Amino acid sequence: MSSNPTQAGVIPYRFKNGEPRILLITSRTSKRWIIPKGNIEDDLGVPGTAAMEAFEEAGIRGWMPDESVGTYSHVSSPGIDIIEVFPLFVEEIHDDFPESHVRRRRWVTRSEAQEAVLEVGLKELLGSVRFTTPR
Repeated sequence: MSSNPTQAGVIPYRFKNGEPRILLITSRTSKRWIIPKGNIEDDLGVPGTAAMEAFEEAGIRGWMPDESVGTYSHVSSPGIDIIEVFPLFVEEIHDDFPESHVRRRRWVTRSEAQEAVLEVGLKELLGSVRFTTPR
């Protein structure tokens, strides 16, 4: 995979009964289950873009480490996007957010998330990410 990501995204999570739950959202057009992600904004950088997309697409804010958990590729209409992904510990959930009218949200287990997403690389990241609570 390329070392230069074109998009930034987050795997939003929280804990329920000690087990991680992952927040998936629907894509705007096909309504398939995805994670919040978007094109990298030069003025925000990769982590800043990831945090912005989390709020715009899912209405969430929270704690994110400086290090990403890796990248995966997604075939899009202009070509192939490389998405750099950060875990995001969800601390705030807003019902009113910029894309609330075009997306649905769903909390799922790790295995449910892996079944729901289509991209093989994202399935692998969901299986390997280590979920921690902020320090």
